[in-house]
Formats: sequence, structure tokens, C-alpha cells
Amino acid sequence: MAGFCVGITGGVASGKSEVTRRFEALGIAVADADVSARAAVAAGSTGLAEIVSAFGAQVLDRDGGLDRAAMRQRVFGDDHARKRLEAIVHPLVREMLQRQCRLAPGPYAVAAIPLLAEGGGREAYPWLQRILVVDVPVAVQQARVMQRDRIDAELAQRMIAAQATREARLAIADDVIVNDGPLDDLQTQVAALDRRYRALAADA
Repeated sequence: MAGFCVGITGGVASGKSEVTRRFEALGIAVADADVSARAAVAAGSTGLAEIVSAFGAQVLDRDGGLDRAAMRQRVFGDDHARKRLEAIVHPLVREMLQRQCRLAPGPYAVAAIPLLAEGGGREAYPWLQRILVVDVPVAVQQARVMQRDRIDAELAQRMIAAQATREARLAIADDVIVNDGPLDDLQTQVAALDRRYRALAADA
């Protein structure tokens, strides 16, 4: 069981997934908030029942699951609706992540939480011993989003603006990986942090 847990976060296209893959390659268990979010609103779940109660049956697909496209349309550009959805999903995700980290084998565990800053930061996740932010300049972030999703600059800017600012993420960071260079640089940074986290977990 891992008593020491590190939260990893970063903006869209910052390279969070690449970083978590490299921790996994070093034998570290990763609990993924996106996976937990899907489980939290799976067909038949209490989370999905709460969403239907809040937004109506029109957010369901023909199989009785969550129609993600319809839900995105419903909350995109509507802060009240988005916060209502997050108030349902985020507590369920936090509980799942904490349980997975606590039960994980190894010296420490990683929780990949894209919306950590948006979801309450350290106050919402008091069980995280460290927060690691994967950071890139906004211009690099925008270029990556445009290339990855094949979208124009305006939509990329809106996607970035919908998240916490770079400054807000860095304000909650204990550790930072700057991911604007070659992948070899990334490996060096992950390996150094892995050594640090193993030492901290041993002393905890």
C-alpha cells in the first residue's frame, strides 16, 4: 500500500500523459482522474442518476449511458451548468482516486488530475503529499492543441482559456516539469523526481 501520493496536473497539451507513462515505466502506479470520471458516470451509477436528476433525461444516449457530446454542448459556455456538473462528478472522482492511491503497490503512487487547480487544488485533495505541475508556455500549448486536434487558433485559445491559468497551476506546485524541449529532457526530469519521491516516501 502506498502511503505517499503525488498529484500530477497541467494544462491541455502540456504532456501530462507522457509524464505519467514515464512514471509507470519506472514501476509507479498511476490513478487516472479521466478514467475515474468515466466510471463515476457509468450506466447504472449513482453519479449518472444525479446528472439525470440535475439536467434531464436528454443527456442520456439510446443505451441509457451518458451522451457525452450532448453533455458537453449543455455545459460549454454555461458556467452555472458546468459548476453543477462538477459538483456531482468531482467528489466521486476524488474518492476513487484516493482509494486507488491508498491501495496501490510500490513506494508511492501518482494521481493524474488534469483539473486539479480548477477542482479546488490542495484544499480539495488534502491527501496529496506533493503536487507536480507539467508546465509549458501558452504559445507552445496552443500550437500543440492546434496540431493534435486539427483546430484553428481561436478554438485552441478558447480551450486554454476554459482551464485554470498557467499562473494558478504553478501557484499550487511543489514540483514543476518544464516540457517544452526534447523527450530526452523529459526523461531526465522524471527520473530525478522519481528518486526524490522514493526518498520522501521512505521518510514519511
